[in-house]
Amino acid sequence: MKKALFIVNKYAGTGYQPKLEGRIIDTCVKNDVECSIEFTRDRGHATELARDAVGKDYAFVVAVGGDGTLNEVAQGLINTPLPMGIIPRGSGNGLGRHLGISVKTHTAIDQIFSSRVLGMDTFQVNGKLSLNVSGIGFDGHIANLFANHTRRGLAGYASITIREFMKFKPFEVEMELNGKTIHERAFIIAFANSSQYGNNARVAPAASVRDGLLHINIMKKVPAYRMDFVYAMFAGQLKTSAICQILEAPAILLKTKHPVAYHVDGEPCGEHDRFDIRVMPGALQVLVPERAFHTV
Repeated sequence: MKKALFIVNKYAGTGYQPKLEGRIIDTCVKNDVECSIEFTRDRGHATELARDAVGKDYAFVVAVGGDGTLNEVAQGLINTPLPMGIIPRGSGNGLGRHLGISVKTHTAIDQIFSSRVLGMDTFQVNGKLSLNVSGIGFDGHIANLFANHTRRGLAGYASITIREFMKFKPFEVEMELNGKTIHERAFIIAFANSSQYGNNARVAPAASVRDGLLHINIMKKVPAYRMDFVYAMFAGQLKTSAICQILEAPAILLKTKHPVAYHVDGEPCGEHDRFDIRVMPGALQVLVPERAFHTV
């Protein structure tokens, strides 16, 4: 009988529902899998649990939570043969959505047992592991504020974004990538391994988690009347324009004149004036639904 470990963050997204545990157990029994369920207690605990599972005869480890929980579990499994499954339970669920994993919990649990293992790219931002989308500038500033906000979900994120938009000023940045040095004035610079932040806001529609490249979206401050830009992002039609420029590279070094806020997979990381970012091809084994396997 196969064994699986489920690492659950009770506080992800809109909170924990007790029936989740029963659904996991029932589905594992149906698929002849012996399961263990562990609940995270504090920051970093998911990494400890995942790391401890390596070499203990588990067939896979499943992260149940948002992108932050996924990141912590991945830190324990990176560069090992033990695959990570995903049950999205966060506010945005960007990586899960990109990989074709349902945001409906019962469907996502079922998908675990009809998935294939993919060697997925990850990347590092100043030594911090990132799986999905990280960035500097306005989105980093919002991530720092959202972490302490009581109202979660898309509505809470939107309320902070609207309030802070006019206050935040663009910044000067020097970028070294693909053997070139570029100088830009930016509002946000997003580093995308997958296509979206979450909630289907696709910051890099053409991004792939298996091509060894980051899609780097350099965005200027959008005038309030440019709702077409917002529409294009949610419609998956964002492309290089007068407002944004999308580049591709396996690594990039950025320097700013003053410290700029940044985030890694939505988790706030404070401010810095130097950002060393590089892809780690195929470093994480991930369970991907069969129907999405060749498109991610």
